[in-house]
Amino acid sequence: MKKIIHRSHNSKPLKNEDKKSVWWKYGIIYQIYPRSFYDSNGDGVGDIQGIIQKLDYLSELSIDAIWLSPVNTSPMYDFGYDILDYREIDPIFGNLNDFHQLIEGAHKKNIRIIMDMVMNHTSHLHPWFIESRKSANSPKRGWYIWADPGRNKRPPNNWRSAFGGSAWEWDEKSGQYYLHSFLKQQPDVNWRNEELKAAMFDIIKYWLNAGVDGFRLDVVNWFIKDRHLRNNPFSLIPHHFQKLRYDRNRKSVHKIFRELRTVMNSYPERMTVGEVFTMPPGDPSLSASYLGKGDDELHLAFDFSLMYRFWSARQIYKCISRWYSHIPERGWPCNVLSNHDQPRSITRFGGGNESKKRARVAAMLLLTLKGTPFIYYGEEIGMKNTKLKKKDIKDPVGRLYWPLYTGRDPARSPMQWSDETNAGFTKGDIWLPLCNDYKETNVRKESEDTYSLLNFYKRLIKLRKEHKALYMGSWEPVLKGYDGIIAYFRKFQDETIFIVLNFSNKRKKVQLHYRGQWKVLFSTHKFIHEHFIELSFKISPYEATMIKRLGDL
Repeated sequence: MKKIIHRSHNSKPLKNEDKKSVWWKYGIIYQIYPRSFYDSNGDGVGDIQGIIQKLDYLSELSIDAIWLSPVNTSPMYDFGYDILDYREIDPIFGNLNDFHQLIEGAHKKNIRIIMDMVMNHTSHLHPWFIESRKSANSPKRGWYIWADPGRNKRPPNNWRSAFGGSAWEWDEKSGQYYLHSFLKQQPDVNWRNEELKAAMFDIIKYWLNAGVDGFRLDVVNWFIKDRHLRNNPFSLIPHHFQKLRYDRNRKSVHKIFRELRTVMNSYPERMTVGEVFTMPPGDPSLSASYLGKGDDELHLAFDFSLMYRFWSARQIYKCISRWYSHIPERGWPCNVLSNHDQPRSITRFGGGNESKKRARVAAMLLLTLKGTPFIYYGEEIGMKNTKLKKKDIKDPVGRLYWPLYTGRDPARSPMQWSDETNAGFTKGDIWLPLCNDYKETNVRKESEDTYSLLNFYKRLIKLRKEHKALYMGSWEPVLKGYDGIIAYFRKFQDETIFIVLNFSNKRKKVQLHYRGQWKVLFSTHKFIHEHFIELSFKISPYEATMIKRLGDL
């Protein structure tokens, strides 16, 4: 059999490495946006008790961990990404006792809990910032980034907020500007300040001691800014017309994550995953750099290249291949199709009446690639973006840029549990309108349909867990997106599994002539247990098939 080797795709388990200690490598992580998962008390907003009540569903789905978008106390200018108290739970979601119940209940079902930690900035109402803002001589002045005005009281430099406008806000009382990379209600902290860094690490330890299993870290590539606050150079990229050189992506940030890894290593079986937010979107080399040597910085880092691609086998293959090529030898990739900031994959991939077919191909891709898969809530049932009127928009970015950009709310609509009123999400006044397809696309209906997307996900996840080749094996591509087909082998020791994905709406033929005994493990079109003596066969439009090698002829 022809053997294709890609060194960076074929890392072996480390010595003494077992599945339990590196669950974050071999497991499946499910992202929940708490406001939208399930409302237990009828106030129209999802909460922690609601997640607890749905643990059986998550256990049946066989996911290994839940990543919760922020639940810390917040004034909600940016819906939790502006933290007021890092050690408390916002009352809209419950309280600390509820959170401890969630950890305990999830752990009993072998589900781990990952918290979203927002540490590039705080709320402007955080006690640290209130103290920092009192005067230029405040003992916490250096905990944030303050600067004197430029000429004619202009901002200190040309840095722009991710949400538009200058990244600097004038403070009349103290006579300086403070930096906010996002809303003005989200002042950036100063990670160069040792006291601030120690305080942030203490927060990490507080939650680790509480039983949290890991952290998703917001915008990790923004933590350190240029010491001299130099202007970003001009660029033709229309988002800011700047090369984002000095307000993010500083090399000195890696020292912070090496120190953080030392903290994490003292807590067995814990992990970190970093959001590397770039413009233009998707920079696999930058994302991979936050893994360090693979075992000395973050455990995982997101590369969002796939989330900015439309339905093209060639483009999708290129994204995957580039991402893998940058992973350090001792590092590990993770893969994601959707999250709370970007359009849902089933909407982005389009296809009209064919969207559910494409969703199956995407699901098999996500769950058979090398690396940790992240599933965004509702992706497993085929939830789409919600169409919203201006009056329904809650996202501050959506309100600011309507109608050119409707913001992030369309991907944050409530989970569709049933065809009942409010899709079974709440008995109160729902916080964000539902997608209008909830009577057809919901958990209850799909649970009862053997051939639903939900049951497709369940079978895929079950197979992934049963076969080491799928969760820890090498990735060896053979068809690279030309003619609409991606195909690859996953191999571990004596197990070989072949995956072929037809991204096109046309019937195709695969002719690889890999002789041997092959059996279909799972397919959208072929019969389970169908046998082949070589990998030469026809595939249907939007077919996704998984075939295991049984041995030589």
